[in-house]
Amino acid sequence: MRIDPSLPIAAEAERIAGLIRDHQVVVVAGETGSGKTTQLPKICLMAGRERVAHTQPRRIAARTVAQRIAQEVGVELGDFVGYQVRFTRKVTAATRIKVMTDGILLSELTHDRNLSRYDTIIIDEAHERSLNIDFLLGYLKQLLPRRPDLRVVVTSATIDTARFSEHFDGAPIVEVSGRTYPVETRYRPLDDGQDEIDGIAAAVEEIVTESATGDILVFLSGEREIRDAAEAVEGLGAGLEVLPLFARLSAAEQQRVFQPHGTRRVVLATNVAETSITVPGIRYVVDAGTARISRYSARTKVQRLPIEPISQASANQRAGRCGRIGPGVAIRLYSEDDFESRPLYSEPEILRTNLATVILLMAQAGLGEVEKFPFVEAPVVSQINDGVRVLTELGAVHPRKRHDQLRLTRTGRMLARMPVDPRLGRMLIEGARRRTLETVIVLVAGLTVPDIRERPSEFQAQADELHRRFWGVEPATPTSEPDQPKRHTAHTGTRKETAKPVLEGGDFEALLNVWNYLRRRRRELSGNAFRKMCRAEYLNFVRFREWEDLVSQLKEACRELDLDTRGRGDWPDVLTSILSGLLSNVGLAEPDKGKTAPGKRRPLTEYQGARGARFAIQPGSALAKRTPPLVMAFELVETSRLWARTVAEIKAEWVEQVAGHVLTRTLSEPSFSPRSATVVASERLTLFGVPIVAGRRTSYAADHPKEAREIFIRSALVEGEWETRLDLVVKNRAVLADAAKLTDRMRRPDLLISDDDLYAFYDERIPPEVVSGATLDKWLRSLPREQWPLLTPSGAVVDASALRRSDFPDTWTTGAHRLPLRYVFDPGAGSDGVTVTVRLELLGQLDGATFSWQVPGLRRELATGLIRSLPKTLRTSFVPAPDFAGRALAWLDDRGEEGQGDFPTALARALTALTGTVVEASDFRRDALDSHLRPTFLVVDNGREVARGDDLDALAERLSPKVAAKLTRSAGDRAATGQKAWTFGDIPRQTTVGRGVVGYPALVDEGGSVGLQVFDGAAKADLSHGRGVRRLLTLTNPDPTRWVVGHLGRTEKLSLADSPYPTVPELLADAWLKAGEQLAVEQGPLAEVRSQADYEKVALAVRQECPGRTRDVVAVVAKALAQLTQARLLLAGFPADSPVRRDVTTQLDNLFFNRFISATPDPWFGHLPRYAQAAALRLQAAAAAPDRDAKLQEQIDEVEDEYAALVDAQPPGPLAPAVEEIAFLIEEFRVSLFAQQLRTAVPVSAKRIRQAIRAVSR
Repeated sequence: MRIDPSLPIAAEAERIAGLIRDHQVVVVAGETGSGKTTQLPKICLMAGRERVAHTQPRRIAARTVAQRIAQEVGVELGDFVGYQVRFTRKVTAATRIKVMTDGILLSELTHDRNLSRYDTIIIDEAHERSLNIDFLLGYLKQLLPRRPDLRVVVTSATIDTARFSEHFDGAPIVEVSGRTYPVETRYRPLDDGQDEIDGIAAAVEEIVTESATGDILVFLSGEREIRDAAEAVEGLGAGLEVLPLFARLSAAEQQRVFQPHGTRRVVLATNVAETSITVPGIRYVVDAGTARISRYSARTKVQRLPIEPISQASANQRAGRCGRIGPGVAIRLYSEDDFESRPLYSEPEILRTNLATVILLMAQAGLGEVEKFPFVEAPVVSQINDGVRVLTELGAVHPRKRHDQLRLTRTGRMLARMPVDPRLGRMLIEGARRRTLETVIVLVAGLTVPDIRERPSEFQAQADELHRRFWGVEPATPTSEPDQPKRHTAHTGTRKETAKPVLEGGDFEALLNVWNYLRRRRRELSGNAFRKMCRAEYLNFVRFREWEDLVSQLKEACRELDLDTRGRGDWPDVLTSILSGLLSNVGLAEPDKGKTAPGKRRPLTEYQGARGARFAIQPGSALAKRTPPLVMAFELVETSRLWARTVAEIKAEWVEQVAGHVLTRTLSEPSFSPRSATVVASERLTLFGVPIVAGRRTSYAADHPKEAREIFIRSALVEGEWETRLDLVVKNRAVLADAAKLTDRMRRPDLLISDDDLYAFYDERIPPEVVSGATLDKWLRSLPREQWPLLTPSGAVVDASALRRSDFPDTWTTGAHRLPLRYVFDPGAGSDGVTVTVRLELLGQLDGATFSWQVPGLRRELATGLIRSLPKTLRTSFVPAPDFAGRALAWLDDRGEEGQGDFPTALARALTALTGTVVEASDFRRDALDSHLRPTFLVVDNGREVARGDDLDALAERLSPKVAAKLTRSAGDRAATGQKAWTFGDIPRQTTVGRGVVGYPALVDEGGSVGLQVFDGAAKADLSHGRGVRRLLTLTNPDPTRWVVGHLGRTEKLSLADSPYPTVPELLADAWLKAGEQLAVEQGPLAEVRSQADYEKVALAVRQECPGRTRDVVAVVAKALAQLTQARLLLAGFPADSPVRRDVTTQLDNLFFNRFISATPDPWFGHLPRYAQAAALRLQAAAAAPDRDAKLQEQIDEVEDEYAALVDAQPPGPLAPAVEEIAFLIEEFRVSLFAQQLRTAVPVSAKRIRQAIRAVSR
């Protein structure tokens, strides 16, 4: 062995060899360039050691160091000197110096806990404090007492070497100087308003102004900052060559930094140039003082890359980069006070990363509890717990209590033997289970190596366009063909493409497409042509070779675990396999918060991630412009925000398949499902807070049998939600229905068994295993029928003796008809109380007064309610009301008056007789009664509801046309329409139609013709028949109006021209109708004209007298219209809001309207001129004496208000003649008050009018 004398470590070689012989651990501290990495293995052999394990933190370093040592020793690499990195092994049994990554040495622990194949272990670059280095140092401290022969050499830059010495109980430290020159440090903190880029440009300008030689190395935190700085430095115009240097650059771009050059350079680098790479020719360093530090968040389970201030040690490392070839200058863009306030050393990786791998290896190797492991710096408890959670998420460890030791599952034991990250290993295991391992291996390998798709800064657009083909979109190519017509849809708008690319496997499918493409092209091309193609298409050939090697090595590792590496599978299974390792990286799209304004950029869709995280899909993803509802990401990295990289859409059911052990399941809103006869609940599944399933209906009994049984009994059996033919349920419900009907009739629901008591009845008799309809049926089949929980009628009510069926009959008998009754107890509802079902054809033949007595069971309550509705002056005479109600009913019963006439009238008569206090039926306020005391009438036609209401008379009037139509249809041939002569034969006064229903045939005025219908009441039939006869007379006799016009004077014609009729001919036609009616009535009542002989007799009389009588009618009309014109002229002289103008206008409008001639009954028709004249006289007097008019108006208002109340109480339709006559008495009353000189036709006064109103009301 020969030590290179030109290296600083040569001076300490003998001393180091001696320390190695005498001490188990030696710490060697030396700067870069001291030679410690290449010479220490040889020094160990000089000290008599046999087999040396030499670890490096990076694969590239392990290969290059092994090559250098083999070259210096003069042997072929792979024999005396060998190396091993992940999936690459160049060693033999004769190898004495084995260079490897620290991860390889860690993996050897799983099958060789004492590292027995080595007698010396060199842990190089220990100052980097990677996770693997810290774990190895801790394990070696445990191992040394068991291996007294073992020697450990720890090398480090001159950073915190005392900590390593203390860790190994005061191990000796050897310091070796490096090749360095003095470095001048300048502090240039940023001014207010100056950003980092401005500071870098100013520092470079200062250097360029000061010196014309020496390259400049600028340290920045990231790629974006480097690009901004490059633009700023190039803008200085100093003839500088600006080169970026960061990990994502292509190999060719990185290599440019190390190539010879003749132009002064500015290298803009991340902290990759701090220790990993030595950039040649650097004389100046500009340090922004920040770096992106990989930091794992135990809360969000995300590996973040925040920009943080670097430590003092890192700052000094950066400054040292300009002192390699001569004196240098380091410019720091922060103050000296800022530097002094920073931590001395960078935080070890073990304090800012996930410990899952370490914990897994420790559990596999049986190294005890993590908390007690002798780390150089022990991780905090939260980190350990988080590592355990990751392993739990992967299904690698069994659930444990607080102080239990971790126990690996079968999956965990397999993961510990896999040479990949546990998450990737979990994907491989799931891929084997789903027979998709061949595809999953390719994807796992592709995700492990750096992305082979390169994006050179000057060709980013071209690279992106070429790479987009792996999304299923061909790159744009120049073409001479004309543009294809654009396609427009409602969803996409106008686009050149007919559809967006849809990758079922998302970015994972795009990655697989890259693999398939390169494998195919490599088979098609020669080696050199293939490399050129890769370069032209911005694909890294070296990384592809590494990808291929990794695929082969993963297949071999899987075979060693007896995993079947065949099977490509379909995408759902492939993605589910990948998902098994990425459960913490699942996200649910947040709801869209609204439309994007025109011209505005659509905001990124946010996803709700695990443990409250919020992330967006990285813009470079194939899914960036889509919004899949549920996604998984290979990694979540925080830069300017939290980004999801390598994304695919997933389905909720896939999550359920692989995450059942970590899903949080909650059931809510349990309820009975009548369709399935089971108790179901709304199921919600969340994965670390991300809703996976929401609102899914699932069985509740499996998790909560006791509660499900209670709900089943209460909902299905007590509340009756279950529609079933199960005999037990049918019989019990029939018993309950009978009891409910009776208690509803009595309005005593308190007598019906309560829901709680019914529940208790079933609860005592049904066993615990009955939780659904199926289990109830199964239980009943196992019992004899006499042991079934059957309800009895006496058990369905509380007090059966209190029920009297006779008070609440099933039917109401009126005449020959029996009307069904239905009882409902539902206070406040429209159907509450008694409902009488009435066939449509019977509607007009029922007397509403009969039903005012209510059923016997409600009659006393009805009487009580009416008494309580009396005005207070009367009500005080009947206290307590229930007692007087009972006495009044007894009084009526004693005299045999019960059920006779109208109940309020009978009750008023009884109360008056009992107390002497006069009570009128009109004193009762029927609208104040509770709704259940007023019967509801349900009108049906052939079983279907036509109408319902509590006013029988109003229903009869409203449905009169339908009743008539029904009766007419029932009459068959007797009905007729469109007749213009008497073609009806003899028309009887009444006839029987349908099931004993009496109908009343009558003619109907159809305007231009006459019909024959059957009515449900004699009064309505007589009224219609008279009008029909009147119309037929005008149809069968000559029209006299032409003759009448010829005999009118000029003044009369002028008066007729100003009338409420649309035209004068229409007025004359109505006058002819009136004349015919007058002449016919003189022969007898029109309702009595029932045969053709009767009609011909009347028609002859009308024919002879009609012209003259029509002339007489027109004369009355002309006179009335002349007076009306005079009155309206006078009205115009009063203000629009004048009370007298309003009253007279209303009066005249009620007297004179279209068709008023035939509508005004005799004898009042002849008085119309006098009423119009009286109105004119009143207006003349009111203009002179308005106060007098106002006082007289008060008398009119009083009687008109009473008359209006009477009219409101009448059923809809034409008013009865007696009611209509009162209106003309009021007109006579107006004459008596305002135009006494005209005299009245009959004696009239306010008292007489009120008497007439009371007479009609009775």
